[in-house]
Amino acid sequence: MKVVAFNGSPRKEGNTATLIKYVFEELENEGIETELVHIGGKKTIGCTACMKCFQNKDRKCIFNDDFVNDCIAKMIDAEGIILASPTYFTDITTEMKALIDRAGFVSKANGDLFKRKVGTSIVSVRRAGSLHAFATMNNFFTISQMIIPGSSYWNIGIGGAPGDVNKDEEGIHTMRTLGQNMSWLMKKLYR
Repeated sequence: MKVVAFNGSPRKEGNTATLIKYVFEELENEGIETELVHIGGKKTIGCTACMKCFQNKDRKCIFNDDFVNDCIAKMIDAEGIILASPTYFTDITTEMKALIDRAGFVSKANGDLFKRKVGTSIVSVRRAGSLHAFATMNNFFTISQMIIPGSSYWNIGIGGAPGDVNKDEEGIHTMRTLGQNMSWLMKKLYR
């Protein structure tokens, strides 16, 4: 089994990546393969609603000059998907939003490609807006007919400067519990 995580932060070693690593530790302890894909800071465009994915039905977005089609392929191949973003003005980064919109359309156009996969979101935040960002990413999972594991709290880590989330004991506990619950769920579904 494999879980692929998409880091929407432009900081490759920032708080969002740190939170993902806590979840990955628990997944890897259970023998689940993990892959981290950094999309933050990369050039992309949002969905234009051209509907070509519904005409072509080739599991791809018509725009092929950025990272999105590679991410869609990784999502198709994985049993578990993590979307992770810092909070930018009470929501996710533009790169994460582009991935959600375009992957979501491609999935729908091709018979719900992510149906019954396990999906979860992670948010890093300095102070406010995290629940809105959390809901934005989880909405992708619900409309995709995916299964979302819970944790001991919302999947949020608090920190401003890079590394600050390592001081958030409750956030670390939440990430570890999330990794444990995600691996338990995947084993129930896929073994």
